[in-house]
Amino acid sequence: MIVSLKNIYFSYGRVQALGGVDLDLSEGATGLLGPNGAGKSTLLRILLGFLAPQRGEGRVLDYDIRLEQHHIRRYVGYMPEDDCLIPGMDAVTFTAYFGELSGMPRQEAMKRAHDVLFYVGLGESRYRLLETYSAGMKQRLKLAQAIVHDPRLLFLDEPTSNLDPQGRREILELIKDISSRKDIQVLICSHILSDIESVCSHVVILNKGRVAAQGQISELKQLKFRLYEVRIKGEAEGFVERLKNIGCRVDVAEDKVLKVYMPAERDISDFFRQALEANIQVRHFVRSQTSLEELFAQAVGVD
Repeated sequence: MIVSLKNIYFSYGRVQALGGVDLDLSEGATGLLGPNGAGKSTLLRILLGFLAPQRGEGRVLDYDIRLEQHHIRRYVGYMPEDDCLIPGMDAVTFTAYFGELSGMPRQEAMKRAHDVLFYVGLGESRYRLLETYSAGMKQRLKLAQAIVHDPRLLFLDEPTSNLDPQGRREILELIKDISSRKDIQVLICSHILSDIESVCSHVVILNKGRVAAQGQISELKQLKFRLYEVRIKGEAEGFVERLKNIGCRVDVAEDKVLKVYMPAERDISDFFRQALEANIQVRHFVRSQTSLEELFAQAVGVD
């Protein structure tokens, strides 16, 4: 297991950030999601060894998160959301410096810096001063410094922020390549759910300091409900209330298509029974693929 946490608690004074987090991460790319204040940043700091939990236990790369924090930081890479650039440095010096901080000999760190800068698309710009870099170049540079020491586990915090669509696609392709071909496990924290869905096979959703859902995205989508797109003829309002009374969630789109989220324990016959009793004619009833956005809304209780 890459990461294993059991009953992790952490508070800032009277404000509880994490309230009993159990978490297991296996190989591959995993997305970390949650609304503002869910505890994502605190969880990342604990996984990085910057904070020690007040209760609970856990291991990262088989190192104890309380006793072996320096080992954890040696074998993980971290791409922060905020810029961490040093004015007056060029990209190759900056990247090599982070390699040395991770324990690499200076000559090896410099060679590796050249390699990773070419890998992320900054080879031709590696001698430019960092303050002349665009937002997209800075994101690539932050990714380069995170992988310069060839980590076993990579934490990416909002890796596509401030990027145009083309820049986002290119960064996501790099992340896919890193997670699939470089033998590096990746945890991505992002508020752009489509980015998570395009890169990750697993997801962890935090809400109010607890894990609301975790597992394979494909399985979680089918775990609690089935989604149907429905068109009807008749009075929709009373019918929608009937469906809600049997545990369904119903969204009405602008084109008057009903999106009906049916609980797993309900049978399709329950839907048509309600339609018959409400004198509703069903014109269109099609099973639809749920999205990560819909899974997220279900997990955190957002309509």
